[in-house]
Amino acid sequence: MAATPRFRTEISEGTDRKHPVDETLPPLKMFTSGLQHVAAMYAGVVAPPMIVGPAVGLTAKETAFLMGASLFTAGIATLLQTLGFWRVGARLPFVNGVSFAGVTPMIAIGKDRGHDGIAVIFGAIIVASLLGFVLAPYFCKLVRFFPPVVTGTVITLIGVSLLPVAFNWSQGGNAGADDYGSTTNITMAAVTLVIVLALRKLLRGFLQQIAILLGLVIGTLIAIPVGITDFGTLGDADLVGFPTPFHFGAPQFEIAAIVSMCIVMLVCMTESTADMLALGRIVGRPADERTIEGGLRADTLGSAISPLFNGFMCSAFAQNIGLVAMTKVRSRFVVAAGGAILVVLGLVPVAASVIALVPLPVLGGAGIVLFGSVAASGIQTLAAAALEKGENALIVATAVGIGLIPIAAPDFYHAFPEDLLVVLDSGISTGCVVAILLNLAFNHLGRKPASDEEAAGGEPSKDPVALPVAH
Repeated sequence: MAATPRFRTEISEGTDRKHPVDETLPPLKMFTSGLQHVAAMYAGVVAPPMIVGPAVGLTAKETAFLMGASLFTAGIATLLQTLGFWRVGARLPFVNGVSFAGVTPMIAIGKDRGHDGIAVIFGAIIVASLLGFVLAPYFCKLVRFFPPVVTGTVITLIGVSLLPVAFNWSQGGNAGADDYGSTTNITMAAVTLVIVLALRKLLRGFLQQIAILLGLVIGTLIAIPVGITDFGTLGDADLVGFPTPFHFGAPQFEIAAIVSMCIVMLVCMTESTADMLALGRIVGRPADERTIEGGLRADTLGSAISPLFNGFMCSAFAQNIGLVAMTKVRSRFVVAAGGAILVVLGLVPVAASVIALVPLPVLGGAGIVLFGSVAASGIQTLAAAALEKGENALIVATAVGIGLIPIAAPDFYHAFPEDLLVVLDSGISTGCVVAILLNLAFNHLGRKPASDEEAAGGEPSKDPVALPVAH
């Protein structure tokens, strides 16, 4: 078969139909499906600035400014991923937002330093992101070390690692609040979960595809008389607001801060690689080296631009992969519409506050379905990973076990140096590294595999991700 151009529009054999990833939907479907993605990720985008702002000494108004800036920059990064240009962007329905991996290091860098602390954080992010952009063509070659036995393990860990977030939201989100874990909060989460499942069962066509969005709306309406919907943010929000470039001052560059954020960037690149592999399988367009290179370039370029508009480091949002898996809406233009909505929310704070009306327990109920869908996709991948061959089952068992440590025992690594915690506290990253190393040790080093299938942990002839990619 003749070589095809980069980022081609895939054509089904015997037809001229576009691949579902490249299809556009009618405007109303595009908007509502994109809004559903925004609703699924909103809390995850605003949470890091909500945590970092007070920790570095910012006022409530300045923290709210950071939150709006994070929405704006998440929209830009998402547009870079979905639409792209040149060799930037995965051209998949891939959502980007503020990475949680950087929260702890950013607090350590800027704690109680006010505007100077934010300026140092932004300077470190810019340097780390530019280095990541340069490394992207080399880092993407790791795809050859992600056969099904590895990708299935990592995808499963992504879903399982996200579930505690849904459980926290279901309890109310703030462990210090009086009503945290109350029967009211957990009941609202359960009601929302049942509503989403019922809508998926009873509805058909497009309405079934936006069952999550409908469930969030219905859950929020039910939560109003229950008394857990906060309208305070709606009254305090400005009508229009632009994230003024370098609002907190010019970026400052400190070596220790730069090193710390470089480590965070490597963690983000590892997780984004795993997320792209997962999403590629779900949408039926396996991510090859060039796709991952483009995705990593979009991640790092978006992160480099983000501090200009007072935003933080951006990376993949795995919860939206679960949404794609559940709704079967694979169009990247739907997610691009979500990116455009995020930009608008960043420019119109009052619109962002409307999305914020969704109580966290309601979001938590829907999140159980979303995050569970990611784990289910990983299990489906593992089912085709030939676990009965060689030591593949042992690889999965060990990697999953180690990856679950930060979830099951959050204080397990408390005696380790703080710089190492950036990696160790991410079950996805540790599980991914362990799976790759064990796959190399058992299936490649010291002996020649009995077959290509055994080496790949599956059937490489049916799994383009497991094969080296020709250029």
